[in-house]
Amino acid sequence: MTNESRARSFSSAAARYAAHRPAYPPELFDTLAEMAGFALAGARVADVGAGTGIATALLEARGARVVGVEPGEGMAQEFRRRNPHTPLVRADGNRLPLASGCLDLLTYAQSWHWTDPAHAVPEALRVLRPGGALAVWQNDPDVEVGWIADQQNRIEERFGPGWYINERALSQEGLRFTDRRLPWSRRVPVDTHLAKLSTHSLFLIGEPGTDAFLEDERALLIRRFPDGWVEEHYVVELSVAVRGRETR
Repeated sequence: MTNESRARSFSSAAARYAAHRPAYPPELFDTLAEMAGFALAGARVADVGAGTGIATALLEARGARVVGVEPGEGMAQEFRRRNPHTPLVRADGNRLPLASGCLDLLTYAQSWHWTDPAHAVPEALRVLRPGGALAVWQNDPDVEVGWIADQQNRIEERFGPGWYINERALSQEGLRFTDRRLPWSRRVPVDTHLAKLSTHSLFLIGEPGTDAFLEDERALLIRRFPDGWVEEHYVVELSVAVRGRETR
């Protein structure tokens, strides 16, 4: 299955994605403002690959003026349902329907890997004002935590490596990125954790054996956590580049 097909697979589970995917810790937005060098309140922002608007809503809560950018029909519908007053355009980061120099901040929350950097980087530089910032981040499972590492290993043993797409290919793209790591966690029922897991593209594209894997995983987790709750540990990997600080 192509990268584009995996990207579009989320539309089939938009409501489940919105209900069960984790949000982001407040520290993320404090750190983002610090690294960008300006306050989020009043900033003109485009949130690309906005999905159902998880990051969009949190940016708006900080006072930013945000437009969502989302190519998928199902995700866009869920975005509009949950964020009826927020502008949304149907596009992707490779071809932004935005005026040159119109943005203070361009964000990619778990969506940079769906772009072609050969197009997305020039587009980012085009739409950002001088001194504007490109911010890319992702919630990665914290594999320093034993039960999470064990689960990752079980998935790779069943389906092979590469099931979880990571953002870490930024330093080669001609921009000077600064990186921060922000650990955090949330406590959720086992069924919420499994529903979250089922919203990753591996489980949405019809890979044989995924339903059986989730059933087996539920039985295993209930044995390990008999109260039916798990502490999901994440590390937010945040990378910020400011226009005008490009690598030479």
